[in-house]
Amino acid sequence: MLGQGGFRGVYKGYLRESDSYIAVKRISRESKQGIKEYASEVRIISRLRHKHLVQLIGWCHQKRELLLVYEFMPNGSLDHHLFKVKSHLTWPIRFKIAQGLASALFYLHEEWEQCVVHKDIKSSNIMLDSNFNAKLGDFGLARLVDHDKGSQTTVLAGTMGYMAPECVTTGKASKETDVYSFGVVAEAVDPRLSSEFNEEEVEHLLIVGLWCAHPDNKCRPSIRQAIQVVNFEAPLPTLLPNMPVPTYCSYGSTTSFASPYDSNGPHIYEIHSSGMGDYTSSSNNTTASAASSPSTSLLYT
Repeated sequence: MLGQGGFRGVYKGYLRESDSYIAVKRISRESKQGIKEYASEVRIISRLRHKHLVQLIGWCHQKRELLLVYEFMPNGSLDHHLFKVKSHLTWPIRFKIAQGLASALFYLHEEWEQCVVHKDIKSSNIMLDSNFNAKLGDFGLARLVDHDKGSQTTVLAGTMGYMAPECVTTGKASKETDVYSFGVVAEAVDPRLSSEFNEEEVEHLLIVGLWCAHPDNKCRPSIRQAIQVVNFEAPLPTLLPNMPVPTYCSYGSTTSFASPYDSNGPHIYEIHSSGMGDYTSSSNNTTASAASSPSTSLLYT
């Protein structure tokens, strides 16, 4: 078994006819949410083709089995390397992962026939092939939106720490909420890199991360604009010296924001783009300091 969630398990398999390994996701038929996500994956990702998306090879819904078959990713998920093993991803690999994720989002948001809002971009959904190329997976929460349409009201779903403030408070998911999640993933830099990195690349990626994870969705860039800055095709944006931070108040079960860390009575806390912590930024001097939850940051461990 490669992994297990609340209503699904993922197993390693082998296809003799193609002499290749596969990942098989088995969905529990007892879970209504699992069945919904199975249908969403088949409906959406089966139609998508991009080098930075995990390819869905096939599916099965016979004999009370719900199975999704994907290409096998030898290096597992990004969160495994960041939080579960002593893996030292070099700066070139980290930068390549961020670029690959951005490329996948650009395809979903602008290049395909409809806009695909992923809704659950996080390090555990970023898979790594044998060459550490990033491939975005898990489209169970994804929604199709016409390119000329705005945000869509949905049932609140996603992962706390990666979810944009407006998604938490209104339930509306959009391209901008995906961009926010990308910013969380791309924002921070691993202090263990020491001097083993390209300073300009670090600066560009860190500032783009802060820009994308701006609490105000009107101040975020499109993924096209973010890619241009990351690839040195556009100048760095000018960010406020002190970025605004949304604050939510949680009152047990009656709250507009459900804290994954403290469910005991009133609890006021701040959500930052890399979890719970502080950051300041400007176009010339950007720093990030975050007490991140162990599932929020891509490049900071």
